[in-house]
Amino acid sequence: MLGRMQRAFLFTGQGSQFTGMGKELVERFESARETFAEADEALGESVSELCFSGPDEQLQLTENTQPATLTVAVAAFRALGLTPDLAAGHSLGEYAAHVAAGTFDLGTAVKLVRQRATFMQNAVPVGTGGMVVLRKMDLAAVEELIAKVDVGICEIANKNETHQTVVSGEAAAMDQLVELAPRRMALKLNVSVPFHCSMLSDAGKEFAAVLDSTEMKDPAFPIWTNVDAKPVTTAQEARDALQRQFAGAVQWLPTVNGMFENGVRNFIECGPRAILVKMVTRIAAVSGVDGVVTAPATTVAEILALQAS
Repeated sequence: MLGRMQRAFLFTGQGSQFTGMGKELVERFESARETFAEADEALGESVSELCFSGPDEQLQLTENTQPATLTVAVAAFRALGLTPDLAAGHSLGEYAAHVAAGTFDLGTAVKLVRQRATFMQNAVPVGTGGMVVLRKMDLAAVEELIAKVDVGICEIANKNETHQTVVSGEAAAMDQLVELAPRRMALKLNVSVPFHCSMLSDAGKEFAAVLDSTEMKDPAFPIWTNVDAKPVTTAQEARDALQRQFAGAVQWLPTVNGMFENGVRNFIECGPRAILVKMVTRIAAVSGVDGVVTAPATTVAEILALQAS
């Protein structure tokens, strides 16, 4: 039994995608079938076919990955049929959290993230930006390392865990960062966009105008935002946070620790793969937080087990 402690739902972001995702959910749950049909209709193309059959090189394109991953996360949430007390999503996942909370509907969300991805991809020519993940280094060590980079933009993009930080910026700066980092602690990521850094600021302002014209409702439950690591409860707060998220860092570690400080111990993840609940477990271990219970809701078997608990 998971018990009736305060329950947080987490929604997976980009990077969790794989060809075949969501297929078994659709085969088992009517709500998942309806979710994919809704996404297909909203985009005027088959998100379903892309998720279930690929081809992989098409699914991995940012403009396809974002609506596809969002749809799978929402399908898992709807199949589960449980209501959280609060929620959060990692980057793209924040949009799925808002769909779950009714801030906007799925059709609106998939169109928004398609535009979001296009703005991101067009903001920086391919090859001029990049990202590096730094592991086994705390935040102070990462900041000290970044301060030594002197050949271009180099900024923290994701504060994921106590000893995992992602850095984003110009390609030359990413190369220098890897050279300066201790051996085997820095790894370049295979991305075409330097997400969550100031290189996307101008594009972020353009996308902010899209969000300004998007109708939003107050979320049905608090959504903890990436940019502030704090919950929002109104439509205007949600819009403002999503606008700043475009080029702002993902404060995942502070978000999880903030939830811990507010007494949250029960975490369920909806998405293609269980990534965030593993982060939560590791953050809890480092922070010395006891009693944390996590569960993925990414497969039929996992969803049925949660429904029975």
